[in-house]
Amino acid sequence: MTQAPLTVLIVEDDPHVLLGCQQALALEDIACEGVGSAEAALERIGDDFAGIVVSDIRLPGIDGLELLARLKARDRSLPVVLITGHGDIDMAVGAMRNGAYDFMEKPFSPERLVDVVRRALEQRGLAREVVALRRQLAGQGSLEARIIGRSPAMQHLRELIGNVADTSANVLIEGETGSGKELVARCLHDFSRRQGQPFVAINCGGLPENLFESEIFGHEANAFTGAGKRRIGKIEHANGGTLFLDEIESMPINLQIKLLRVLQERTLERLGSNMSIPVDCRIIAATKADLQSLGQRGEFRSDLYYRLNVVTLELPPLRERREDILQLFEHFLEQAALRFDREALALDSQTLSQIMAHEWLGNVRELRNVAERFALGLPAFKKSPSGASQGLGFAEAVEAFERNLLSEALLRTGGNLSQASQDLGMAKTTLFDKVKKYGLA
Repeated sequence: MTQAPLTVLIVEDDPHVLLGCQQALALEDIACEGVGSAEAALERIGDDFAGIVVSDIRLPGIDGLELLARLKARDRSLPVVLITGHGDIDMAVGAMRNGAYDFMEKPFSPERLVDVVRRALEQRGLAREVVALRRQLAGQGSLEARIIGRSPAMQHLRELIGNVADTSANVLIEGETGSGKELVARCLHDFSRRQGQPFVAINCGGLPENLFESEIFGHEANAFTGAGKRRIGKIEHANGGTLFLDEIESMPINLQIKLLRVLQERTLERLGSNMSIPVDCRIIAATKADLQSLGQRGEFRSDLYYRLNVVTLELPPLRERREDILQLFEHFLEQAALRFDREALALDSQTLSQIMAHEWLGNVRELRNVAERFALGLPAFKKSPSGASQGLGFAEAVEAFERNLLSEALLRTGGNLSQASQDLGMAKTTLFDKVKKYGLA
C-alpha cells in the first residue's frame, strides 16, 4: 500500500524566519509548507497528516507548548520539533518530557534544521510503515477485508455479521475445524459497541475437567486444595465485553447447567463464595458438532443449546466454496511475504492447479499453512507415497477451476454477461448455463 509522501509543516509567526526555514529545506528537496499560527496548523493537520511539525514556542494565540499537547492527543507518534528563543531552554527540556521530538535554539543554522528534520522524518516514516504493516497483517478495516470470499455463502455471512454484531444476542457459530470460527467471533466483537471491552476466548476442549469450573467461574482463596488466592474467572473477566466459548460441545454436562444459570440470571458465584456477582457479557459459542443431535442423545443440554443459538452462523467448509480459494491463498501469501520479509512469489501453473484441485480437509487453516510454505520457497504440497499430490479427481478439478475463472470474469465486468462472454471467448448462452450451474448469480 502506497503511503502519502512525508512533508514538514513549519509554524512560525516571523515571516523572515519562516522563509529561511522553507528555503533551507527546499534546497535539500524536503517538502515543506508554512503557517503563521498554531490555529492555522491545527486546521491544516487532519487525522491522515503525513509528516512532522516544526513550531516556534512563542506564537500569537495558542503557543507552541499547547500546540504540542493538542497534536500529541491526536497522534502520539507525530514528531514535533520546537524552536526556542534565548531563555526558553528549561521550557523546551520540559516539553521533551511531554513528548516533543527535539528542540532548536535561535539562531540555528540551516544544517542544524535539516539534520533534525531528516531524523524526525525518518522516525515518522518508520512508524507509519509499522502501523501500515500491522493493519495489513491484522486485516483490520471493513468486513470484506477480514471475512474474505466472493462466494454467495460468504457474502451472506458478512451480511448476517453486519446485522447482528451490534446487538446483545447470543450467537452460535457452526463449522468444521479450521474454517475460521474464532475470526467470525472477533468480527462480531470488533464491530459492536463492546469493541473497547475484553474479548475473552476459551477452548472448552483444551481444559482438564477438574480445572474447568475454576477457569470459567473463578474461585475464592482456599476454596479447594491448592487455591492459595482468589482467581477471577473467564466470565467475570469478560464483563462488559464478549466471552467466546470454542468447542462448546466439550463442556461437561454439570458445568453446562451452571452456564445456563448465568445466561438466565446474568449473575455468577465464584467457587467457595455465596455472593452473587452481576455480569454483562455477550456469549458467542462455536462448535464443529451438531448440538441439536447431541441434545437428543442426552450428550448436550437442549435448554442450553436453545439459549445459545438465538442467532446461528454457519461457516461452510472450503471445499464447498471453491471460488474463494484463490483469493484466500493470495491474501495469505501476501501476509506471509510481509511477515517473513520475502518477495511475494508468482503462482506457477502447477501450483495453481494443485490449489484448485486439493480437498482442503483442514479448511482455511490448512490453506494458510500451504501459502506460508510457498512464500518460503518450499513445495506447497507434500507428495503422497505414489509421488502425486493428493486432491480431487480430474472432473472435479476442472469444475473448480472453471467456476473460479467464471467468477473472476463476472466480478471484473460487474456481472455483465455480454462483456464477460467476450472476455472469455464463450457464447453468451453457454456462459448463462454455467452461471446457473455454479450458482454464480
